[in-house]
Amino acid sequence: MDQWFILNNSKKIKRKKKEVGEIMSNEYAVEMFRKTIPLFQALGDPVRQDLVLLLAETDKMNVTDIASQSPMSRPTVSHHLKILREAGIVGTEKKGKEIFYFLTLDHTVEQLKQLINIIEEECIL
Repeated sequence: MDQWFILNNSKKIKRKKKEVGEIMSNEYAVEMFRKTIPLFQALGDPVRQDLVLLLAETDKMNVTDIASQSPMSRPTVSHHLKILREAGIVGTEKKGKEIFYFLTLDHTVEQLKQLINIIEEECIL
């Protein structure tokens, strides 16, 4: 059975599918790149990079505290924190009515390490 892969959003290449249970290394590399897209998108914005650096300096902060140290409005800070949370870069803890944000980089760093390993092993000649 033939399988199509899309490269660069425009080119298609045709490959013969390998036997069941055998994963092609390029497929695994593509899969890892796809898994890290939300991470790169979240970190691609300078505002979110600043928020990550701010949270790195503290244990936990609520939106009001973060907004007070930023030129952005509270709703804008909340929007960017939501994107970071969805990407797994920050976590939340609710205390009463307040939500505190903190960095959760263990999984994120592990994803990046896996991607780097795949690139080193499979993509670099």
